[in-house]
Amino acid sequence: MRSYVLVILKTGPSKIPAGPERDAMFAGHFANIKRLADGGKLVLAGPFDGVDGWRGMFIFDVKTVDEAKALTATDPVIKSGEMVAEYHAYYGSAALKLVNEAHAKIQKKSF
Repeated sequence: MRSYVLVILKTGPSKIPAGPERDAMFAGHFANIKRLADGGKLVLAGPFDGVDGWRGMFIFDVKTVDEAKALTATDPVIKSGEMVAEYHAYYGSAALKLVNEAHAKIQKKSF
């Protein structure tokens, strides 16, 4: 077991309308996820169904919420206000650190 920071991404105050700006924002969002995962900071990420404004989550391998806030602030969906982040200390399996390595071996396609 080990400590992580769980980030819940919720709908923010500034919905970006469909079009090139929104497409670019989400392309940047996915590139940022890949960068953080490749750097070993992001151990898990994924979308939610949008119910009650819940859009997605990150689990960061960092010691403090402030570190997670700094990493989340680099994401275009946060910068634009499309989403806002809620932070929680999380204690879970140390095996989460293996998710990215296992994912790379078994994924069917990459984004």
